[in-house]
Amino acid sequence: MNLHDPILVLGAGESGVGSALLAKALGARAFVSDAGQGKGPGVDELKAEGIEHEIGGHRPEKWPDAELVVKSPGIPDTAEVVAACKTRGCEVISDIEYASRIHQAVGHNNPVVAVTGANGKTTTTSMIEHMLRHEGWDVDCAGNIGTSWSRRLAQRLAHGTGQAEATVLEVSSFQLDGTSTFCPDIALLLNITPDHLDRYGYDMAQYAASKWRITASQTEACHLIYNADCEWTGRMLQERGTRAILHPLTAQRTLEEVAKAGRGGGLDSQDNSQFILQHFKPFTMTIQKLAMQGKHNLFNSMAAGMTGRILELRKEGIRESLQSFEGVEHRLEFVAEINGITFINDSKATNVNSVWYALECTEGPVIWIAGGIDKGNDYSTLVPLVRDKVKHMICMGKNNSLLHAAFDDLVESSHDVTSAEEAVTLAYQLGMPGETALLSPACASFDLFGSYEHRGRAFKSAVRAL
Repeated sequence: MNLHDPILVLGAGESGVGSALLAKALGARAFVSDAGQGKGPGVDELKAEGIEHEIGGHRPEKWPDAELVVKSPGIPDTAEVVAACKTRGCEVISDIEYASRIHQAVGHNNPVVAVTGANGKTTTTSMIEHMLRHEGWDVDCAGNIGTSWSRRLAQRLAHGTGQAEATVLEVSSFQLDGTSTFCPDIALLLNITPDHLDRYGYDMAQYAASKWRITASQTEACHLIYNADCEWTGRMLQERGTRAILHPLTAQRTLEEVAKAGRGGGLDSQDNSQFILQHFKPFTMTIQKLAMQGKHNLFNSMAAGMTGRILELRKEGIRESLQSFEGVEHRLEFVAEINGITFINDSKATNVNSVWYALECTEGPVIWIAGGIDKGNDYSTLVPLVRDKVKHMICMGKNNSLLHAAFDDLVESSHDVTSAEEAVTLAYQLGMPGETALLSPACASFDLFGSYEHRGRAFKSAVRAL
C-alpha cells in the first residue's frame, strides 16, 4: 500500500486538517501550509496533534519532498501555489480523492454514496443518512456537509472501530475538480444550474464538466441517479456518457416518460398524487406524506428513496424515513412567527436557483433579505417570482448594486443594511401579518460573515431577540 509518505497539505481548514490526521493515522508524515493567519480551530488542532505546519503564507523552501499534494477545495487550480506544486512534479488532488484512495487501500469495501448538484445536495445527503440510520446502519456522513471524509476515516483507524457499513458524502464541484479515481458505488447528480461561475471563467460548460466528474470513474457495477429534467445533465450524458447503471428521475413527468431499462422514477400516470420508483420492483409513495414538501423536495425525496431501493432497504423503512425527516439547518428553516410575520432562514441559498426554489414555495407577500458576494449571478430567472411575490427587498452586503439594478423596479421598496440585526429589525418594521421575512441571499456570505452558517445563526439570533 502506497501511503504517500510524506504528503503536503494546502489549507488548514476542515479538509486539510482531516487529511493530515488521516496521514498520521496511517503512520505517514503530513506538512500543512496555510496562507491565513491561523485564527481558525485547525491550527490549534495541528499543534495538539504534533503535525508540522506553517501559517501566514506558502514557503516552498520549507516543504518536505512530497510527491502528493492535497489541496483545500477553496484554493483554485489557477493559484500560484498550485502552479508551484506542479512545477515540482507533484500530483495535486482534493481531500475527497485522498480519502477515496485510502478507503480502497485499507480494504474498505462497503458502499459509498456521493451526492452533488448546484442545489439540494445537503438535504438529500441528510435524507439518505437519516434513512440508513433509521434502518440500523452504522453510517459515516461526511464531505462538504461539515466533517471531512478523511477525518472520519482517521477516527476509525485510530480507534480501531472498523469500517462504516456505508459512507454518504456531499461532494462539491471544487472537491470533484481534484479527483481522478474517485468511484462512488452510487452517485447522485441532482441538477446542474449556474453556481460558482466566477471560479469557472463564467463558462457553464466548464462547471457542468466539473459536476460530471462524479461519474467519470464509475464502472458497470455502479449506479448513477440523475435529474432527467435538467438540460445540462442531459447534455453531459449525451456528450460524455457513463458506464454506470442509469436511474433517471423526474418530478414533473411520469415514470414511463423517463424510465430506462426498467429503472427510474416519476409521477404515477394513473394517480399524480403519488410517485413511483422502479428498480426491479416498483415502490410507490403518496407525495403529501413526504416530510419535505415542494417540487424541489419531491425530487430530493425521490433521489433518497431510489438510493434506498438500490441498497435494498425495506420499502416500509424508506417510507417511514421520508415521512420523519426533519430538514436541514439554514435551508428553508422556520425560525419564528412574531405578530403574524413568519421568519424563514434560507442562508444556505447561495445561488440564484436556490432562491428560485425558496420564493416558489413561500406563501404570501415576501420581504426578501438578499445580498453578499455575487458569484457571477444571472438574476433574470427570478424576475417573474420577485414581481409576483416580493413586496420589499432588503440587501445585506457591502455592494448591492447588481441586486438593485435587477429588482428595484419590481418591488415597493428596497433597502441597504450591513448586519443581520439591521435586516431583521427592518423586516419586522416593514412586515404585516401574513407576510414572510425570507433570508435567501443568492450570494456567498464572506463580505459580512465567516460562512453561510454564521450568517444564518446571526439571523436567527436577531429574530429571537425581537
